[in-house]
Amino acid sequence: MLLLNWHPDYRAILDVADADTLSVEAAREVERFLRYREGHKETPLLSLAGLAREIGVGSIHLKDEGHRLGLGSFKALGGSYAVIRLVLQEATRRLGRDVDVSELRTSEVKAVARKMTISCATDGNHGRSVAQGAQLVGAKCAIFVHSGVSDERITAIARFGAQMVRVNGNYDDSVDEASRVAAENGWITVSDTSWPGYERIPGLVMQGYTALVSEALRQLPRAPTHVFVQAGVGGIAAAVAGHLSVLLGKNRPFFTVVDPARAACLFESARAGRAVKVDHGQSTVMAMLECYEPSLVAWRILSRTADAFMTVDDEDAISVMRRLANPRDDDPAVVSGESGGVGLAGLLQVASDQTLRDKVGLGRDARVFLINTEGATDARRYEELVGMSPAQVSLTSTSPD
Repeated sequence: MLLLNWHPDYRAILDVADADTLSVEAAREVERFLRYREGHKETPLLSLAGLAREIGVGSIHLKDEGHRLGLGSFKALGGSYAVIRLVLQEATRRLGRDVDVSELRTSEVKAVARKMTISCATDGNHGRSVAQGAQLVGAKCAIFVHSGVSDERITAIARFGAQMVRVNGNYDDSVDEASRVAAENGWITVSDTSWPGYERIPGLVMQGYTALVSEALRQLPRAPTHVFVQAGVGGIAAAVAGHLSVLLGKNRPFFTVVDPARAACLFESARAGRAVKVDHGQSTVMAMLECYEPSLVAWRILSRTADAFMTVDDEDAISVMRRLANPRDDDPAVVSGESGGVGLAGLLQVASDQTLRDKVGLGRDARVFLINTEGATDARRYEELVGMSPAQVSLTSTSPD
């Protein structure tokens, strides 16, 4: 299903706070922070020229975030960045002077961080980033996970020293419980979703994601004409769409938000013309996107900057995982988790239907930009769905290590 944006705010300028969060200056600061991160390097941008010829578009480029900071997901850019910013802010307050990221490993900053406890709810990837950030600065950390989070993903978070708290229910239930416990204990909640009265920290998380846009625009031979980005609560989609809007204005690409059909909170919000919470039914295989209420900030941005909203089924997501692992026409093999290739699933659905192609203006000269938002963050589940292990797929890949 595909719906063009009809919201009254469509193509309006961004809210002042959102424009500041996703500004050029803020994006530069994010990249400056990244230069102080051990193991940081730009993730690869892959050309899927064979697939582009097959579906009749000019080019397809895929930003592979499965290589990001050893965490296997774009989330590595957001949660840990927000944690660092918050610790530096607290150090500035306590020390009575501006404290820069270059001082992150000093004894003074470490002493401040040791008195802080950071917490969040997660489907897996965001919690891993927050836990990594807390370990990096020396803060305590508590991560809340719902009943659908796999043991493998929980273990991957716990290795950063976080206290793990199991919550019955779904992602939204874990968000509520994490917020309640944090408020009782005076902890700092670093959430990737926002609600009334809680916007600044999720804004910092989104700000961290702008780094992948900055990298991609340097790597791309030409600016894209079309972008398809998957969404859970909407943070990554809003960060990309909003930053492109700031950078390119009226020349920005046509932007399509892709939701899982079983957790389509942004699609249904677009249909309703306001942020709505959808009912929890059958779980989706797209575990990192299984969210039932959009982030307030993300919806505010996407109502202005997204051109279309669509849904894809679980079968589409699995098919794309397999297609990326078994490419044709000399395209590189890509390890993509259950949620990683959902933007590509949206593109393939549109490309196969002339009516949809006409709606979004997907012509033969279209230059498409996609993001593989995660690698195999649950290797066992990946092998069950793809029929090969991540290591086997990587052996056939021509992408950088």
